Amino acid sequence: MSQALLVLEDGRVFSGQAYGAEGKSLGEVVFATGMTGYQETLTDPSYAGQIVVQTAPHIGNTGVNARDEESQRIWVEGYVVRDPSRIVSNFRSESSLPEELKKFGVVGISGIDTRALTRHLRTAGSMRGGVFSGEASKFPIEQLISEVQGAAKMKGLSLSDVVTTAESYTIPADGSKVGRVAIVDLGIKRSTIEHMAARGLEVVVFPAKVDSKTLLAANPDAVFYSNGPGDPEAAGAQVEVLREILDSKVPFFGICFGNQLLGRALGFETYKLPFGHRGINQPVMDRRTGKVEVTAHNHGFAVKVEGGPEVQSPAGYGRVAISHVSLNDDCVEGLECLDIPAFSVQYHPEAAAGPHDSNYLFDRLVELIQKNKAAK
Repeated sequence: MSQALLVLEDGRVFSGQAYGAEGKSLGEVVFATGMTGYQETLTDPSYAGQIVVQTAPHIGNTGVNARDEESQRIWVEGYVVRDPSRIVSNFRSESSLPEELKKFGVVGISGIDTRALTRHLRTAGSMRGGVFSGEASKFPIEQLISEVQGAAKMKGLSLSDVVTTAESYTIPADGSKVGRVAIVDLGIKRSTIEHMAARGLEVVVFPAKVDSKTLLAANPDAVFYSNGPGDPEAAGAQVEVLREILDSKVPFFGICFGNQLLGRALGFETYKLPFGHRGINQPVMDRRTGKVEVTAHNHGFAVKVEGGPEVQSPAGYGRVAISHVSLNDDCVEGLECLDIPAFSVQYHPEAAAGPHDSNYLFDRLVELIQKNKAAK
C-alpha cells in the first residue's frame, strides 16, 4: 500500500496508507460514531462534500451489497478508517469495500489513530481537510495545507442540486393506497421511500428546484422534504416554496435537512454545530410521549429556537412546539406546528442500519394525512 496523508486546515497531519482510490480529496472532515452500517453511511447523499472518519476501529468486514445501498453511488468525498478488514466474511457480500471505493473514485486513508483525530475534531470542531495518497502525497506539507485552506467551506454551501434526482418519478404504494406524498428530493435515501410505500403511500419524487405550483398540481395528500447536504441558509428557494405549501394547508413532514428548512420557513434561524451529530446511537426525547429513542443522525446544522417547549412562529404560522430534544446537548431535534398541519424531525427515522426506535414517525404522517382528509 502506498503512503497517504490526512491534512487538516489547522496544520495537523496524520500519516497512514492509501485505502480505496489513490489521488486527493478535499472536504469537511467529520466523524461518525456508528459501529455498523458503513455502507449506508457511504451511500447517504447527506454526506456529499464531507470526508468521513469512522470512530469504530474495524471497517469493511461484511463487504458491500446492492440491497444495503441508500442511493446509486457513494457520496462521501473521502474516507478515513483505522483498521480495514483484510478479508470479507458475510454471505450477503457482493464486493469488498476497497473495491467499491475504487469504483467510485473515493480517496481514503487507513492505519491512522482515528481516536486521536476524533478527539481533535471534538475540541477544535469539524474543519476542512484533504486526503492525499500516491503521487499526490509527495508534495511539501506546506503546499498541501495551503490547498486544504483554499477549499470550499461547508457554511454557505448549497449541495441540493448535486445530489437531487434529474427528473421526477413515481413509486406506487404497497397494497391498498391510503394517500399520495409529493417529495422534494434534497438528497433522499431509498429507505425513506420504502417506509412510505410500505404504509400505503404513493410517492412522487421531484427535483430540488421544483416550484410549489408543480408540487400542488400532483394533488398530494402531503408534501415531504428529505434529508440532504449543505447549509440550510443557502436553500432560500426551497424555503420560499415550503412557505407556499404551508400557506396552502397541505400537510408537511420533513426529515433532517427538511427539519432545518421547516424551521427557517417558520421564521427561526439555523446555525452550524461545532462538530455535529453523526452516528446511530444518539438519544432523543419525544416530548409528546416522554419516551427516549436511540436514533440515527447525520447533521452539522440545527434550528435555533429561543424558549419553549412552545413558542410562536416568527413568520406568523402560529404556535410551534419543540417536539423532540437531544439528551446529549439539548439541540432541537423536532418541530410540531400546532395551528397548521406540519411537523419535522432532525434525525433519521428511516435508519436502514438501525436503530428502528423512530419508525413510528411515518405512522404519524399517515395519521396526519387521514386527519386532514377527515377534516375536509
